[in-house]
Amino acid sequence: MTRLHLVRHGPTHAKAMVGWSDIPADLSDLVAIDRLHSHLPSDAVVISSDLSRAADTASAIQGQRFRLPHDRDLREINFGAWEMRSFAEIEADDPELAFAYWDAPGDVRPPHGESWNEVCTRVDAVIDNLIDQHVGRDLIVVAHFGVILTQVQRALNVNAKEAFSHRIDNLSVTEITRSTNSWTVGRINHCP
Repeated sequence: MTRLHLVRHGPTHAKAMVGWSDIPADLSDLVAIDRLHSHLPSDAVVISSDLSRAADTASAIQGQRFRLPHDRDLREINFGAWEMRSFAEIEADDPELAFAYWDAPGDVRPPHGESWNEVCTRVDAVIDNLIDQHVGRDLIVVAHFGVILTQVQRALNVNAKEAFSHRIDNLSVTEITRSTNSWTVGRINHCP
């Protein structure tokens, strides 16, 4: 049994689609960071996306926990041409594509970006590898909204649209356990 503690990075305050852009997190809420640090298991292994908003959040909550190198494949969704643009701008350019991307996530992709199914394949491979390498351990994975939802979808065995109905706040924890042949979902979007 391996327990995943999926932590969303600190807030960026961006009012746009932020995927692979490397913008910093606001980690000034030291009380929230301390509560998060205290909530997580002290003997867990920590890993994060290589984007600074996740890596810096992982550093803020790491404490004495063992830290693995950042993993590029734990990055947020690659929004391609939609990157750093507002929803209104994206919808104005191509309302049908924007609607399809969010209403029927799957193989639809933003121009020069990746589809939801591609994100799931990328993240599932990293998580499976981590579980195989750290069987029976607690893993703290500091990543992004999309990354966390890929695992919620997989563990709950729901479709992408149902997964997207879950809220994932900054500095929240989503707890998922992987046993030999099954997934169990604990709390989703828990804000300690």
